[in-house]
Amino acid sequence: MHTTGRLAPSPTGAQHVGNARTYLVAWLSARPRGGTVRLRIEDIDSPRVKAGAAEQAADDLRWLGLDWDGDPVVQTERLPLYASALDELKRRELVYPCTCTRADVAAAASAPHADHEGPTYPGTCAGRTSADADRLAAEGRPFAWRFRVTDSPPFTDRFAGEQRLDQRELGGDFVVWKSAGTPAYQLAVVVDDAAMGVTEVVRGDDLVPSTPRQLLLYRALGLTPPAFAHVPLVVGEDGRRLAKRHGDTRLAALRAAGVRPEALVGLLAWSCGWRPTPEPVAARELLPAFRLEAIPPRPFVLTAELLRGIGFT
Repeated sequence: MHTTGRLAPSPTGAQHVGNARTYLVAWLSARPRGGTVRLRIEDIDSPRVKAGAAEQAADDLRWLGLDWDGDPVVQTERLPLYASALDELKRRELVYPCTCTRADVAAAASAPHADHEGPTYPGTCAGRTSADADRLAAEGRPFAWRFRVTDSPPFTDRFAGEQRLDQRELGGDFVVWKSAGTPAYQLAVVVDDAAMGVTEVVRGDDLVPSTPRQLLLYRALGLTPPAFAHVPLVVGEDGRRLAKRHGDTRLAALRAAGVRPEALVGLLAWSCGWRPTPEPVAARELLPAFRLEAIPPRPFVLTAELLRGIGFT
């Protein structure tokens, strides 16, 4: 089967070393088998999108030596596709209009929760049907659309193995369309990956909990899901995922400092177990060495010493 992978930067901020590692893995996973790599700009989170960030992300990928096939796909140019998918979910009564705010959901939570997942939705509005949206709109009450979670599909992760997560504990019914009138991440990526013919998704393991939700949407929309591989993140010396508190790890900053892309790629290749030392290497030279299973199962700790080693001071 022909492999189609994807690179999907979000222009809500600059791309950093952690993004670069995941992109490198995703690109190398597709290319050795003569596969296709598509580029998608995930820009539907409009309040957070930074001007020029999409162009900079493309420049960062080119600097790393990662290419793609065809024109980039831009999510804000595809809103009718997402609306059509939502209509199908409405027609099948798989979603309902929800007037709860985040504060409402948090106040109703009875148990602690992971910060990035949010509290479990208590089902406050689950008794509504799609037709109730007309009444709410007439009353001027803003609402989102939530998907009804009835089960939690298990899946085999190509890197992490068998995964079974109970979505009713990890968040319950989830938002597929925001009250602002735009699609939520889960719906948009499912529609996009299916339309783009993506057969494998390689991304950070912080998105493992999203996968059962996306599998539910693939099933509901009659679409074929891709294979998933979730790889460990890059973290700072404090063990937390890379952020501003760890200093400047933006790829643009490395470029401005004169760091050679081969130096960063060599460091990342070493971190993935493909090279015995962090010597400079071009991304394309890694094609014969790529093995997903060689990547260590723990996060990669990016230290100041390692950054100095590639010439970033």
